[in-house]
This record gives sequence, C-alpha cells and structure tokens, in this order.
Amino acid sequence: MMLRVRMARSVIDLGNGERSEAKLKHFQTSDHERIAYCIDDFSDPWAPAPTVLMLHSLMGHSGRFHAMVPALARYFRVVRMDMRGHGGSTVPDRTKPLTLERMTQDVRELLDHLELDGAHVIGNSAGGYLSQTLAIESPERVTSLSLFGSTPGLSRSGAAKWLPQIAEKGLRPFLAETISDRFPVEQEKHEKIEWFLDECAKNDTGFITAALELFTSLDWSDKLSEIRCPTLIVAAGGETVGSADHYTDMKQRILDSTLIYYQDMPHNICDIQPDRCSDDVLHFLRWNFPALDHIR
Repeated sequence: MMLRVRMARSVIDLGNGERSEAKLKHFQTSDHERIAYCIDDFSDPWAPAPTVLMLHSLMGHSGRFHAMVPALARYFRVVRMDMRGHGGSTVPDRTKPLTLERMTQDVRELLDHLELDGAHVIGNSAGGYLSQTLAIESPERVTSLSLFGSTPGLSRSGAAKWLPQIAEKGLRPFLAETISDRFPVEQEKHEKIEWFLDECAKNDTGFITAALELFTSLDWSDKLSEIRCPTLIVAAGGETVGSADHYTDMKQRILDSTLIYYQDMPHNICDIQPDRCSDDVLHFLRWNFPALDHIR
C-alpha cells in the first residue's frame, strides 16, 4: 500500500516575535489573472482526507481564516483561496468587467487546477456569495456548504451607503469609524482590531468599490431552492450588514439546511469566534456524512 505524501504549511518562528508562513501558491485563470491559494493538511497520512475549501470575505484574504484552520486541518485537506483583487491574487485591470460569474469561475478553475471533483465549501460573507453561486450553478462541485454571515447578495442591506463614505474618507478610516458594526469592540484586544484595519487597508480601494457596487446590486434569493447539498447557515444574531431576518428566509428556501444564530454578535463572526465556527462546521459535517464520524 502506497502512503500519500502531503505538504503541510508550517509556521516558522523567526526569533524576533515575528512569524513567517510558507509562501502562497498561484495558478492562472482562463482570463489571465493570478489567483493565490494555500493548503494545510495535518490529517492522518494513511487515510483519505476530504477537501475543505475556504472563501473569505470582501476586503479579507485567506490569512483571516488562520484561527479556524488548525481544527479543520486535523481531519481535512484545507484549501484557502484569495479571491481576485485580494491578498496574494492579482487586482484585475479596471477596464475588465467584474461579475459574480467570473469570480465564481475562479473557484471552479482552482478545483480543476487541484484536480478536485468537488469539496466541502466554507464561505464567509462575500466568500459565501461565490459559494452559493457555485452550489447553484455547479452542484456537483459542492459536497456541502457552510455559510457564515452570508446572505444572497447585499441589495437588501444598507451596504450601498458605504460607497460615498469610502470615497470621502478612505477605506481604513471608514472601517475604523464603523468598527462596532463588525466587532464587539469592548470585548476584543486593541491589537486585533488594529491588525484587522491594517490588513483591510492593504486592499485596492478601486477594486473594493467595484466589488461592493456589484454585490449591493444582487439578490439571488429566488435561486436558493436550487441548492441541494447539506447547508449550514450561521447568522450573526446582531447582524449589522443587512438584517438577521434574511437568514430565516434562507433556511426556508434551502431544503437541506441548518440555521444557527450567534446571539447578539455583529457581522464578523469568523473573526470574533473562530474556534466556535470551526467546531460548528465539524459537528455539521460529522452529523451529515457518516464517513466522517471519526471527527471529534
């Protein structure tokens, strides 16, 4: 019997309080953008490990999932992708149309690049927009769906009001002024908030504006019934991007779905309680897939 060889990402202590992660990998999309991704796998090398694909939020990157990865990577091959225009991926030329279909195609092409028929997909906020679209349009590629703070688009939210504020103040000052919409500030470390703001500020404001204009124009609620895979919906009970009621509507439309509310929590639930998020994903997968009953 041949054992599989896996390359797990390592974190190297540089001895000066800094840490260095293994470099991102890249592939080229059919429209010639470079998309970054990384793989973590600490599952048993003698047993097959299913793949979990994680898609981050708008203004985020794959590194924002850092605290969720350890629990997941013990049982799964965890792939994290930087959406186009984010993190280590290229920012498309502004003359190139930005569409949800094209961003979702990036996900398909990553699966193709990795020679994967499908994966358990985790989508946070805007990453969930791509996840939902993939599950609707290419159901054979999505084994299960876990959505965190992710409604079917932003047209029913107040997010369009962010656009003139970002244009006037800039991305970081806007986020700093509205940070309580994303974090329970009094419960979070100052250093964590500053890291979040610094990381968001690295984004190209023009691209973020274009993506926000796109997402606030979309609502695919009428297509949610086409999602047929087991689906976990995790909602912020104190949702500040849209309404918490939107998640109840999703639960009614998606046939095989489970809805969990994180009571009184603002939008950024994966940043606020990453351990709880990963635990809920593992419980959901163990419950729905008997082959995963070894997960603890």
